[in-house]
Amino acid sequence: MNQQAIIEETIKFVKISLQNAEGGHDWWHIYRVWQLSKFIATTERADLLVVELGALLHDIADSKFNDGDEEIGPRKARKFLESLEVKDEIINQVEYIIANISFKGGNQIAKFKFLELDIVQDADRLDALGAIGIARTFNYGGFKNREIYNPDIKPNLTMTKEAYKLSEAPSLNHFYEKLLLLKDKMNTNTGKKMAIQRHSFMEVFLEQFYKEWNGEL
Repeated sequence: MNQQAIIEETIKFVKISLQNAEGGHDWWHIYRVWQLSKFIATTERADLLVVELGALLHDIADSKFNDGDEEIGPRKARKFLESLEVKDEIINQVEYIIANISFKGGNQIAKFKFLELDIVQDADRLDALGAIGIARTFNYGGFKNREIYNPDIKPNLTMTKEAYKLSEAPSLNHFYEKLLLLKDKMNTNTGKKMAIQRHSFMEVFLEQFYKEWNGEL
């Protein structure tokens, strides 16, 4: 099977797998990350097949929606790619991307990094920033029935990985516990440049939010 056919089959698989997914982690999130990954890859000497497969499959079974199981995503991706007879070397890289792409709190850092992971991770982080990132944050907060904001519950910037996974804090805290930290965690030059504008947009949003919350406007 040629590369284009592999990508087309993967798209079909992802669309079916995520047809009932939460709105911030659905096919359209995958689509945006896929497009961003391809764009960033044009400025890097990367293996495009690994980049595209990593982007398309990175949230195929997010642990947040699978009782915290961090192995189900890589496992599901491997089984699918093996069914297409994709080379094991490529499958190993895609598995590693899926296992290490996410921001997990507790200052978790992948033990080993490579260019294709850097690219897909930047694309995924960019989709957590800016207008889309804001929309996704409040969509997920609503999905989990969380408060929008509670001034009595302060952001926790020293959470362990487990505490981060179990957090039920108001949605606005997520900006400080994750989103505003991502600009300085980008890997590629393209990702860093793109993150600056999206980060600034979130800062403007927060300023406006607090003014309206306090009845200043």
